[in-house]
Amino acid sequence: MLPKQYRLKKRSAFAATYRTGKTLHKNGITVFCGKEKKDDKPTKIGFVVSKKIHKRAVKRNRIKRLMRESVRIFIKKHSGLNTKYMSLIFVASAALLNKNFSDVDNSINKIMDIMAND
Repeated sequence: MLPKQYRLKKRSAFAATYRTGKTLHKNGITVFCGKEKKDDKPTKIGFVVSKKIHKRAVKRNRIKRLMRESVRIFIKKHSGLNTKYMSLIFVASAALLNKNFSDVDNSINKIMDIMAND
């Protein structure tokens, strides 16, 4: 489970992150980046899988679990999340339905590396 300090929960925070317009795409995962940080608060992270991806909640929740676990391991490995953004939203596409954890993990690691070098 993602540590509580990193969770993006409020509807207004999701809406503000979508409005900023900065996005990254990689292997079926789209990341919306929020405003740039001005303080030392941790980056908040949210995960979205639409009903358009699959009608069954079991399938949607599996994709969210895979993405969440990959981000959790990334944070643990790098002893924190060092991005310049206040919030990140990971949005899945239908391409992730039949992927295993290693594929999702590689995609998220590539996205995080791109954000770190941005």
